[in-house]
Amino acid sequence: MKIRKQNIFNTTWAWIWFMFAWVLVLVNALILCFIPRGRFSVKYMQFFMRQFNFITGVRFKVKGKLTSKRPLLCVCNHISIFELTTMPVAFGGSFFGKKEISTWPLVGWIAKKFGVIFIDRCPSHALDALDAVQSELNRVDYPMFIFPEGTSTNGAYVKQFKSSLFDVVEKTGITVQPVVIHYRLRDGTKISDEDMANHFAYFDNKKMDCGPFCKIERSAFMQVFHIMVLGGFLVEIEVLPAPDLSGMDRKQIAEKLHEIISSEYMKNK
Repeated sequence: MKIRKQNIFNTTWAWIWFMFAWVLVLVNALILCFIPRGRFSVKYMQFFMRQFNFITGVRFKVKGKLTSKRPLLCVCNHISIFELTTMPVAFGGSFFGKKEISTWPLVGWIAKKFGVIFIDRCPSHALDALDAVQSELNRVDYPMFIFPEGTSTNGAYVKQFKSSLFDVVEKTGITVQPVVIHYRLRDGTKISDEDMANHFAYFDNKKMDCGPFCKIERSAFMQVFHIMVLGGFLVEIEVLPAPDLSGMDRKQIAEKLHEIISSEYMKNK
């Protein structure tokens, strides 16, 4: 299967679906006004994201199973915004995200309603971030997902993990489960590094060294539109066994999890 070429027909069709997607967002935002933030609003996210994935043409399949232990922190690699739309449908739960997202118009408010916990990654605020993570993990009975690369990538590799995000693991010994994300064409065909960077990944090439594949950079909204033009894609989600991290400090934990996720990602990309 080849990547669909952009032409007047699929571009026009994509614009129609893109406008419909915004109608969907606005209608659900109105509904969310009447839903208190908590377990039910997080559950509602599954319903909303299922609709959103259908409109954008994004599908997913899961290999493996999350442990039943709680609290549970799931650690994932991060290629684009579509991890945020597929993981809630596949597993329920919510995310830890960077504080900047909380300031995005409408999107930030919806994310808060969906149970996203925003972390200020400024070193001077590290203790407050740790308290937020620990408090939330102890409060909820659903999995929380985190992207310790700190940003999305061009899909050619997995960035080193930020060790500061694993303070809570070092101090509490909570269960951590690695999850590996691969993007494929709708029929399961693998995507080359160049096509991944040019079409499917969402990254800021001003902030990362992404090698030769830094040609295209889009806003998050235009990335959604571009995926609609392409007709969507497939997200493969592989759940790996929870490793034994006992006795490790946060740097060792970050290195261990990065080794597990990166080696599995590179082996199958």
